[in-house]
Amino acid sequence: MKEEMSTTKSLTTGTRIAYGCGDTACNIVFGMISTLLTLFYTDYAGIPVMTVGLVMLISRVFDGTSDVIMGVIVNRTNTKWGKARPWIIWMAVPYCIAAVALFTVPQTNASLQFWYIFVTYNLCTTVLYTAINVPYGTLSTMMTRSSHERDLLSIFHMSMAPLGRIISVSLTMPVVKLFGDDQAAWVKTMSLWAIIALVMLVICFVRCKEEPDLYSAQNRPVEPLGQSVKALLSNQYFWSTLILWTVTCVHGTIVGTSLPYYCKYIFQNDEWMYSVFYFAEAGTLVAGAMLCPLLLRRFGKRNLSLAGAVIAVIAHAALLLNPHNFAWALGTSIVRALGEAPLTAVVFGMMGDVVEFGQWKSHIRQEALIFGGGSLGF
Repeated sequence: MKEEMSTTKSLTTGTRIAYGCGDTACNIVFGMISTLLTLFYTDYAGIPVMTVGLVMLISRVFDGTSDVIMGVIVNRTNTKWGKARPWIIWMAVPYCIAAVALFTVPQTNASLQFWYIFVTYNLCTTVLYTAINVPYGTLSTMMTRSSHERDLLSIFHMSMAPLGRIISVSLTMPVVKLFGDDQAAWVKTMSLWAIIALVMLVICFVRCKEEPDLYSAQNRPVEPLGQSVKALLSNQYFWSTLILWTVTCVHGTIVGTSLPYYCKYIFQNDEWMYSVFYFAEAGTLVAGAMLCPLLLRRFGKRNLSLAGAVIAVIAHAALLLNPHNFAWALGTSIVRALGEAPLTAVVFGMMGDVVEFGQWKSHIRQEALIFGGGSLGF
């Protein structure tokens, strides 16, 4: 393993940026889905909040299963482009089309609306998003064997991911107002974001190439599924990163979903205030993540992310001291994002290390299954 790692060449900055474009594209679409879609369903499409909640609850159960299934599929994929990389280009157009379809809810009876959002939501998130995101996360371990290079890929990945959310989420409400502030305006806005996402996914596919001769599972026999799952479940660091990512995503989802309503009904502003909140928090995440390479070698992934988690918890608790003050809420959000930045920047680098540890422990290298299982936390 040491000999293989010593022959691994450094990735170029352009390749790292192209890799980051993949998650920027995913977050342009998924940022809308995880934050503003609920607001659209309830306040623009007129769907009862109970119906929306039921659809998302059922879908999340399916989504957790699909992540692991996709990991198995990627592990058994063999093409001239590699294992993970081809899925990015195969799924790009269907994913973007499905994202627009989320907002074309027919104005009909409640039963048909339920089944429409159930089918389109699961198609976009459970099937197509998973079919891009699991291979995308796996791709970093197939581009390089170096732990340091994977850490840099993770940092570029998580530094650029918020840019997608900034583009879509913070600009959506102003653009929707510009286009007419109705359902058609949401469809036009999502179409614009989908086009940008498609271009970025193509860039990621073109520039990020697998290196099968150095490390890839492509040259090894595929292990039986039962043996692979047993090796995964016995990897203690897989469980550590899974729990860590689960807690982080639960927190982020609660904040992201409730914040548009908070601005609209607590601060009585649905025009610019949410955009300011989101831009400030996401911008801080980007800045904080970009600082991580300067601190990573000195403090390591564990200590850096732990310190950030403590800061994030304290800042979020401080919000409760004065929850009706906009300036105070904005300030605590910025500090919270500064604390979240190290964790989000290095978590995928941690997963790459889980792959290496699993290979050392069980002699089974399972990039896709580990990232698929890790996505279960998401």
